[in-house]
Amino acid sequence: MHIPIESASALGKVVRASRRAQKIRQDDAAGSIGVSENFLGKIERGNNSVQWGKLFQVLEGLGVRVIVDVPDSVATYLTAPSSGPGEP
Repeated sequence: MHIPIESASALGKVVRASRRAQKIRQDDAAGSIGVSENFLGKIERGNNSVQWGKLFQVLEGLGVRVIVDVPDSVATYLTAPSSGPGEP
């Protein structure tokens, strides 16, 4: 299922729903993923200031994949070799 994510709050709802669907308590999920229960709670509440690395650790731990839908014009820049500083 594809769910548009337009805010930290929307992503938090996905994380909470993923955890609940697996019938895992928040403290157990946090422990098995390797983050604090406080951190997992911040994600689930949609806190805007979480660490990216840990966020992706939580998503992976709950089996949530992140796919970014970009326009073709952006995709071209993602596959082209980088020209370095000052590049367009």
